[in-house]
This record gives sequence, C-alpha cells and structure tokens, in this order.
Amino acid sequence: MISMNEEKAVGSVIDSIKQVVPNAEILIVDSSTDKTAEIATEKGAKVIKQFPPKGYGRAMELALKSASGDVVITMDCDGTYPSEDIPKLFELAEKGYDLVNTTRVLHKPKHMPLANFLANRLFALVTQVRHGIKTTDVHSGMRAYKKTLIHALEWSPGGAAFPVELLIRSVKNGYKFIEVPIDYFERLGNTTLNKLDSTVWTFKRIFCKKYYH
Repeated sequence: MISMNEEKAVGSVIDSIKQVVPNAEILIVDSSTDKTAEIATEKGAKVIKQFPPKGYGRAMELALKSASGDVVITMDCDGTYPSEDIPKLFELAEKGYDLVNTTRVLHKPKHMPLANFLANRLFALVTQVRHGIKTTDVHSGMRAYKKTLIHALEWSPGGAAFPVELLIRSVKNGYKFIEVPIDYFERLGNTTLNKLDSTVWTFKRIFCKKYYH
C-alpha cells in the first residue's frame, strides 16, 4: 500500500488484512505528515518513508519493487477495498496469471459518485478500443502482480494515473491477465486525488505508443 495522511483508516485496514492473511508481509510506502506511519508500525507493518512526497506513481513503484513475496497484492489505505478477497487474487496468480486486476465498476457502487463511475467506465472503454484489453476498470487500486512481471518491465512512474500504465504495459507485453469484480466501500478520511490531473494523465497513458514492441 501507499499512503498520505491516512491515520483514520490505516489501522483498521491492517487489522482486516491480518484477519485474512495473518502471515503476509504488509508494506506501506508513506508520505504522510500525520500519524499514519506510527500507527502502521505499531500494527506490525513495514513502513518505508518517502518524504518529501514524490507522487503516487513513484511511491507505488517503490512499494511494488520493495515487496519480498513472489506475488504482490496492492490495496489502498483508505478502507475502500475488501481485504477478504486477497486469497482469491493470490490463488489466481498461483494458477498462472501474471496480473489479476479487480473491477469496482462492473456495476455502479453505492459509495462511488456517479461522475466517478462514469469516468472510470469511459477510461476503460477507451482502453478497450485503443488496446483491445477487456477491462472495465483501469484505475483499480487492488491487484495481484507476479514479482517477475514487476522487475521485467520498464515503467514510467512520473505523473498521475500510474495504475493505467501498470495494466496496459503488462498486457501489451504478453503477460497473462484476468479481471474479477469486487465490492467497493465508503472511503475513510479525505481524498487527495486531483481529478483534472488524473484525467489528463489517464489519456496520456492510454494513448502512449511506447507500450508496443
């Protein structure tokens, strides 16, 4: 996970993960000015401080490359993703999938604003048309990645919307991909998302030509 000022949620998220996978390594790249890091450390998580902040993409790349397991599962620290689905994602990775994506928006979630839902479906539709990838959610923060995939590809983590590139680049380079639906819950705490910046970078990443061999 990566975090920025998630002290209201990080403790309960870590607890929920431990209930499902008690022996899993829980790693957080943290750029907070509140007590997120202290709470996470007290709960037994490994915390890597990245301060001053270098942006979502660089934090996520550091988290992915710093995790020790052969399968790395990402989640957000805000309580929106279902920890109980971690074993399902892990099992699919063990069965041979290099990237297991989750979709929050197969149907409109109760706790997602309509504008966000429509934007996510639009981004996915454009990705399908542009790249032929069967997805409904290119921005999902809950995924399972094989460690071999993470270290095999060159990434461009600078700028917003890094999950879009993580998905497209993996599939365009021939890695085995599957997508499964999940529940999506109400966020704990305040969002730091810049919607305009994220939208611009989403389209930049979708229309990037460097994904091709």
